[in-house]
Amino acid sequence: MKLSTFFQSIILSACCLLPGISGAQQQTILVFGDSLSAAYGIPRESGWVNLLQQELERSHPQYQVVNASISGETVSGGRQRITQALRQHSPSIVLLELGANDGLRGKPIADIDKNLSALIQQSGKSNRKVLLVGMQLPPNYGKNYTDQFKAIYPRLAQHHNVALVPFMLEYVLPEQFQADNLHPTASAQAQILQTILAKLKPLLKSNNF
Repeated sequence: MKLSTFFQSIILSACCLLPGISGAQQQTILVFGDSLSAAYGIPRESGWVNLLQQELERSHPQYQVVNASISGETVSGGRQRITQALRQHSPSIVLLELGANDGLRGKPIADIDKNLSALIQQSGKSNRKVLLVGMQLPPNYGKNYTDQFKAIYPRLAQHHNVALVPFMLEYVLPEQFQADNLHPTASAQAQILQTILAKLKPLLKSNNF
């Protein structure tokens, strides 16, 4: 081996051991949600999930974000595909954002609770961290039902000991919704990201935000 080739090999080996360079250190955050995470009605690159990826590229480059969200998804539908998503992407963190479509369809609270609980359980296996993203319903669904729906998320977060975003759309202004009054516009996505990040930060291995 020539001397120059020898030194090139040494340098290459050393670089492979440097923090942040080894591909083995790459970790995945799986966003598993519905239209609120699938950038419904806006350019996909404007959605909060894409903004999260951009933020992590700057602050936590060891993480990549995979968006497995589907518009119209329900908790029962999520249960049918969560196993495959976990197997395919092997995430270390799962952001679970489901339940709104079930509530908007007036599904029984007990069924939503049971299916969401199963999703949390499945997502949290193999030492994966889970961030449960809470939702609330418009008041026209009746106080009794909307109160019961809202209570699902903190109850399950406490029961399963997982992190919780109490309400994903908490700081979205009325004028930042699309014509359906359900889906936020592109202008609201940065604020949604900050709401998510406030609870995601503690789950990340480093804290250099």
